[in-house]
Amino acid sequence: MGQGKLTVKKVRAIRMPGLYGDGNTLFLRVAPGGSKQWVQRLVIHGRRRDIGLGGCNWVTLAEAREAAWENRRVARRGGDPLEAKRKSKIPLFREAAQQTFETLRPRWRNEKVASNWMQQLERHAFKRLGDLPVDRIGREDVLAVLTPIWSTKPETARRVRRCIKATLQWCQAHGLIDVNYAGEAIDGALPRMAAVKAHLRALPYRELPAALQSIEASGATSSARLALRFLILTAARSGEVRGATWTEIDIKARVWRIPGERMKAGAEHRVPLTDSALEVLERARNLGEGSDFVFPSPQRRGSVLSDATLTKALRSLGLAGQATVHGFRSSFRDWCADTGKPRELAEAALAHAVGGVEGAYFRSDLFERRRELMDDWAEYLAPKDEPTG
Repeated sequence: MGQGKLTVKKVRAIRMPGLYGDGNTLFLRVAPGGSKQWVQRLVIHGRRRDIGLGGCNWVTLAEAREAAWENRRVARRGGDPLEAKRKSKIPLFREAAQQTFETLRPRWRNEKVASNWMQQLERHAFKRLGDLPVDRIGREDVLAVLTPIWSTKPETARRVRRCIKATLQWCQAHGLIDVNYAGEAIDGALPRMAAVKAHLRALPYRELPAALQSIEASGATSSARLALRFLILTAARSGEVRGATWTEIDIKARVWRIPGERMKAGAEHRVPLTDSALEVLERARNLGEGSDFVFPSPQRRGSVLSDATLTKALRSLGLAGQATVHGFRSSFRDWCADTGKPRELAEAALAHAVGGVEGAYFRSDLFERRRELMDDWAEYLAPKDEPTG
């Protein structure tokens, strides 16, 4: 098959939208939203055809090269790779969903997410889609599932759509379909969903230094106290902190690299570590007893700390009525706004995806500038000396 121009490292590093050639008819297509897909441009019976070989999240560079080579071999012999693909065994949607579930399951640390995934499809999608071959599923089929619940059960509808979309992405990656009808193809056909914002309770940022001292002096377990402190200092999500592993932490470089599979947006997020955050990590060294989790469960050895444990710690401090664990991110965002921190820095620190045209061209994670921002945040949270009279 030969050596191409691209490497695994280059594929991961490319961010700018466009078409990047590997050679021998194989290309990497990067969409404006950042998704990456393998495409082969091949002349079949005198006509140039673009053949999708799957997304980079599912198909490796080596696998894409192998598939492209096989398609060229078929074309040289006068065959049509597209026709051969159409004649291959097409699974039913429920079979494809099960395969997708098995593929995704190792990425989910939360067992509740795994158990809910197939249940959503069983309740809402399989009646219409379950026994359809995936290449016969059209936009009208997906809309028939989503439209009845889109306005009445918006959160459920979003989850069901995500499950259908993931299944059809798996099908695309394996060359079974060309269009994902749970994606952008149906955006214009769905009724507008009311944006219901449930503002999570957030402690005013001016009260956070005192709250940190209260957490330190509380009777909560060491894992819970240190996890809460680390969460506030890094402005990270609960699941990101609770699932943090020592392999993600680079003490020397003072950075916490959260892999894409653990991030809401699906992309790696780098968190600069301040002196205060490093101090928390140093104190957490002896918690694991061999576990790779930074903040392991004190009840179940080797298991992740539960979200309920952090909520219980807040409740014991009398803060549960004033704040949620996730609400500390809002406290950080308010502090950024009130102290004049640039919006793009605050959003990058919170790992919020920037949408629209701005997001398509905004590629930097502003890491060094965020290091300064988080240093300022840690300094603000540090206990202040009482004024002397």
